[in-house]
Amino acid sequence: RDVARLVGARAEHVVFTSGATEAANHLLTPNWTMGRAPLRLSRLHVAQSDHPCLRNGGRFAPADIERLPVDRDGLVDVEIVAAALARRDAADGPALVALHAANNETGVVQPFAEIGAVVKAAGGIFVIDAVQAVGRIPFDIAASGADFVMLSGHKIGGPQGVGAIVGASDLMMPSALLTGGGQEKGHRGGSENVAAIAGFGAAAKKAAAALAEVDAISALRDRTEALVRAAGGEIVAASAPRLPNTVCFALPGLKAETAQIAFDLEGIALSAGSACSSGKVSTSHVLAAMGRGELGSALRLSIGAGTMPDDIALFAAALERVTARRREAVRAA
Repeated sequence: RDVARLVGARAEHVVFTSGATEAANHLLTPNWTMGRAPLRLSRLHVAQSDHPCLRNGGRFAPADIERLPVDRDGLVDVEIVAAALARRDAADGPALVALHAANNETGVVQPFAEIGAVVKAAGGIFVIDAVQAVGRIPFDIAASGADFVMLSGHKIGGPQGVGAIVGASDLMMPSALLTGGGQEKGHRGGSENVAAIAGFGAAAKKAAAALAEVDAISALRDRTEALVRAAGGEIVAASAPRLPNTVCFALPGLKAETAQIAFDLEGIALSAGSACSSGKVSTSHVLAAMGRGELGSALRLSIGAGTMPDDIALFAAALERVTARRREAVRAA
């Protein structure tokens, strides 16, 4: 019930999974049912900047996956979605569009409600990866236009290893990824991880209440970004709608991996790219999709309800020391 309330859904439309990756692989399939009748989907449309669990296409054949471009701010153009849907042959069956509500590296929020309206007009099915969005911005499944959303427990302060698929209704359902003893109304076999699910529910209840603090978190984000700009840094996708808690930035002449180590030594925890790619030294596919491949990767700083103004002051001091060392190195060279 608490997980459903977080996205304005009904409790009976929640199916628990082991996480958002399983939820994506469950939903991204060409084989669905409408009532009791089989429903075959013709094509999957995802964004180039999506999380790999969407971008890789789940159970769709590679030939049936189309990756939609994003602009330099990381936004999907609604008209591009409409054009992609118009190209299909309606006789082949409905299309599935699956997009993230908010990007896990840049915090960019997609125009998902507008995209949902286009998908509905074309007779398609719309899936939203709401992992980064819920608990950070208000999200309602009906207003979003989504048929299904996917969630992750640990992204809202719950335990790792639990997620959910939440439907707007139970009229349509994807074929089960895991079959077994009929748990979760036959949609997901296997004994439920009750302790993790209970923790997920408690986190969802707390996350819904924390939405009242969005303005305060946004103010801290804006203050942090002002510090980065003053130090000569660049805020990635600065002109796009973004989550209130995410600061994605690059420092001139300093590789993100090098800067990450420098900040770590200063006691500041941030990541170079997404959390799930932490420790991997590679070009960010998100930045590459945005046409910002020259950055290689960027730094992501997350702000939450527990972040205090004093923490921002600590970051400011660390930023000054890191950039000062870089300036000294350049002078010496």
